[in-house]
Amino acid sequence: MKTYAQQLPTGDPKDFCVKPCLHSIGYAGLWRGQAQLTLDEFLVKAKELGYDAVMVMAKRPHLSPLDFDAAARKKLKARLAELKLTMAALAGYSDFTAGIDKPGIPNVEIQAAYVGEVARLARDLGCPMVRIFTGYERPGIPYDRQYAAVLEGLKLAGKEAAKYGVTLVVQNHHDIALHHEAMSWLMKEVNLPNVKVGWDAWSPTLEKLTPAEIRKSILKMKPFIVNTIAAQYRRQPRFHYVHELTNYVRQEDVLRATCMSDPEGIIDYKAFIGTLKEIGYRGYLVYEMCEVLDGGGSIANLDKTAKDFLKYVEQFK
Repeated sequence: MKTYAQQLPTGDPKDFCVKPCLHSIGYAGLWRGQAQLTLDEFLVKAKELGYDAVMVMAKRPHLSPLDFDAAARKKLKARLAELKLTMAALAGYSDFTAGIDKPGIPNVEIQAAYVGEVARLARDLGCPMVRIFTGYERPGIPYDRQYAAVLEGLKLAGKEAAKYGVTLVVQNHHDIALHHEAMSWLMKEVNLPNVKVGWDAWSPTLEKLTPAEIRKSILKMKPFIVNTIAAQYRRQPRFHYVHELTNYVRQEDVLRATCMSDPEGIIDYKAFIGTLKEIGYRGYLVYEMCEVLDGGGSIANLDKTAKDFLKYVEQFK
């Protein structure tokens, strides 16, 4: 297994290397109109499309630890070898603030135990990383109490994952420590060699950070970045009709997924990946179709969009 140290940016642009990887969530049938493939069908599909690496959801309908005993794990590992596919990472689904309003239930421990089981699964498959999240902020609970739960959970989960030689990759996705200043602080507090960060472009974009601030976020996270997940979106403005005013009030936009090469996409990946090159990033660029997709969720459109990503990445190699 590749260790976290081998994946950290070197600081030398000459060492820059991005390897395309396909996330199984795009074929999981979780979004309105999205087709669903079984895990094996997805693996075959990824290979047929031209991918050499995959990230797989560590939950149903794809790869739940509950459904894969030792024999099934051995069979899956052999199948990956047969297809010449690398299992780059498992996608874990954690929320360390879940149930924080019910302190009698050890939810942080439950979450950490799940992450530990996913790490065991990763070890058994020869997979070096497990992607996880921090926690959603719950109303009515002091922020520092929620932050402390996330900190405790990451430390517990990190120690469990270390038993299996697996690196946990915290994605900037959930509310707690979403901003780079908070995430950097959190990582320093966790202070475990196998707990690192998967830093993405779309969250800072939705935080309305400027291009200069997004570049700063990457520079700030450089000591911790070992992965990044890419997705492109379009905005659809929303309005609410106010009858007594005979007028409309602007609301938050809806985001819809689109292909990476879409000129109307809101995320500046050329600038984002350019900064990854600046810090000497070496790792996967994982593509996910994780929303209602432009063109619909048919297999044909999913395949078309996934192939567009491979073509888009060529410019950065």
